[in-house]
Formats: sequence, C-alpha cells, structure tokens
Amino acid sequence: MEILIVGAGAAGLMAAAYIAESDTEAEVCIVEKNAVLGRKVIISGGGRCNVTTADNEMPSLMSSYPRGSRWLRFCMHEVTPSDVYEWFENHGIPLKTEGKKIFPQSNKGTDITEMFQRLFEDKNVDVLLKTSVVKVEKEGDAFKVSFEDGESRYCDKLILTTGGHAYRHTGSTGDGYAFAQSLGHSIKPLAATLTSFSASEPWISDLAGVSIENAKLRLVGREKSEFSGPFLFTHKGVSGPGIFALSSLSAFEECTDEHPLKLFIDFVPSMDYQALSEKIFKKIEQNPKQSLLRILKDFLPKSILTVIFRNLSLDGSKIVSEVAKKDLNRCIEALKNFEMTLNERTPGSEIVTAGGVDLKEVDQKTMESKICPGLFFGGELLDVDGFTGGYNLQIAWATGRLAGLSALGAATQKNA
Repeated sequence: MEILIVGAGAAGLMAAAYIAESDTEAEVCIVEKNAVLGRKVIISGGGRCNVTTADNEMPSLMSSYPRGSRWLRFCMHEVTPSDVYEWFENHGIPLKTEGKKIFPQSNKGTDITEMFQRLFEDKNVDVLLKTSVVKVEKEGDAFKVSFEDGESRYCDKLILTTGGHAYRHTGSTGDGYAFAQSLGHSIKPLAATLTSFSASEPWISDLAGVSIENAKLRLVGREKSEFSGPFLFTHKGVSGPGIFALSSLSAFEECTDEHPLKLFIDFVPSMDYQALSEKIFKKIEQNPKQSLLRILKDFLPKSILTVIFRNLSLDGSKIVSEVAKKDLNRCIEALKNFEMTLNERTPGSEIVTAGGVDLKEVDQKTMESKICPGLFFGGELLDVDGFTGGYNLQIAWATGRLAGLSALGAATQKNA
C-alpha cells in the first residue's frame, strides 16, 4: 500500500512520521513544493518554534479554539499537548516551558525539521521537495496525483496537509482547498486570523513599541469580542497576543475605513472603576502638590498618559489639586475605557487562516473524508484554528497523527 502526503508542514510531517514508525510495509511519500521541510514550522515562534502549549487542562485548552473546538475534542484527547511534548523529547528534542509556551531548549526551529529529516532518512520515507502538485483525482479505489512537471503518481491513500493561505511566502497558497473541492468537499469561508490592526488615530506612531503586560481588550463591530492579555502599540496600530486573540474572535468582521472597528482598552483590569477612582483620589489627597502626570504614572507609561492628556486637552504638568474633579474623572475614564478606531487588518501579518474544509464532511476520530474514502486531512486546511501560543501547531501534530495512523487502519483510540 502506498500513502501519499501532499504538504510537508507540521501536520504532514507528523503523519509521515507516525506511518514510518509503525510496524507496516506501507510505502509513504511526502510531497512539498518548497526546497526544505516544514518551512512554516521553522519560522513559527519567531524562529524558535512554539512547538505546543503547556495548557493541558481540557476545558481551558478547548476554549483557545474559536472555531472547531467541539469537533477537535476527540483529537485533543487522543493527542494531548503532553503527548506532543513527550513525543518530541523521545525523538531527541529537549524542550522547555516559558509560561504556557513550549520551545526547543536550543531556541532553534530548524532542530524540529532536521529531526524529521533524519527520521525520514532512517525509515526510507520518499521525500519529494521542490515538487508542486497541480491536480488530484480519484480513479477507482486509487488516487492520481499530478505534478507541475507533467509527471504523476498513484497512491492507495491520500493525505492533504497543504496548510491555509497565511504566510504565503512559505508556500501556503491555498492549493489544498482546490484539491479538496475537486474531490467533492465544500470549503467554509476563509479569513485571515491572528493579525495585527492598523489604527486611524494620528498619534499612533508616538506610541510605537510601547507594550502593556495585561489589559482587557474589547472590540466592537457588528458583534462584540473581549479578551484579556498583553499587547503593544506599533507604528501603525496595535499587535501582540491579546490583539491576535481579538482578531481571531472577529476574523469574519470587516475592518476598513468605511467599516471600522472600535477598540476599547481597560488599562487597569485588576480594579473596577470605583476602586480605581478611590485609589487615585486618595493618592491626590495625600500628594496634593504633585503633578497630574506624577499621580497617574503608576498606572500607565508616560507616553500613553501624554496622549491621553492631549486628547482630553489637559496639562499633565499641572498641580493635581488645581485640576477640576470632572477632568480627573475623564482621566480615570480614559484609563478604564481608552478608545481607538481600527481601520485595517495589517496586510501580510496574518499567521493562520480561519475557515477551510467543512468539518461536517470529515470524521473527527480518523480525519478521513466522509465523501471520498481513502482521503484524509490534517492541519490548517480544516475549518479549525486557535489562538497564538502553540495552539495551532498542536492542531497540526494531533490531526496529522490521527490522519497518518488512520490511513494505515491502525489508529489507536484511548477513549474508544
């Protein structure tokens, strides 16, 4: 039996590895248009490869998947983040945990792909690099896979792990959607997710590089989305984990000059409005000769306070006892409800694609097509996606593993 995998991203690499390491005589071939394996894996996590998440509590883990969480539940029970951690360490990749993120101890994403390369060489996996697939067809019980150079190859089982269309420079150009459709599948609407935003405020460049460790972020458009986490200001807008999460929750919301989104920032989420007011007025009572800027500097960096004062037409150097109470209340409101106008998802900044192959058409326990027997899927090509922090690579490893073993007819089910 020959199993052919199209796409050597994380899901494809894991599918090929599990097949190769199984006690089987099946031949496995993995086809990749790039000159190297796992190009997107290498650059993830800023080149360090955020292998997976340390979030192993199932309710918390599944809450980090805005689309497909229910469908993914079986898969994540079968291949947990702890399972992924153990698998990589057993394959010679020492890992480390930073918060909820897991990286190779070497901080080198290339260590991951080089491990797969050695495994494939040891197990005689047929690896075709710099090879573009242009067409897939079902012929009887077999599949015909046609290449750009005019050659073709037949296989008994076909696994599509081509990725989405984010990071297009890595080869993720959305080819897999066309392949899936040609074999009878429908594709849910696609959108960029885990993106930065551009803002229309003229002062935004004044805050470039300023980061906030934790804020409550609320995005308002046709719908409302909320997330608490770190973020930073850029030369053109806002970015960082908290913003990426909001972009994921609002992936299908239009964000343009004609239809902007409103971002409201609570810079002091640890206190409600009343508690913050009481703290600030008590500080004023104890330090009546200090400047307004000095009183508020414990809550925000000077650069953001300067913008707030400018927007409110206030003098931050003014003695606080001389500042009208209504103006102090306006400052407190700005700390708790700072408003920005977002007018664009920063072009090219997307990390993941939302949408993809309709999950109703794929068996969640095997990753096999319900429409085309012998066809399997894995990774970002499916209509599933997660927040930043290793959650999307966890999808890839887990679905790739199930697709590989299911293609062999050897899927092990812990909870069957």
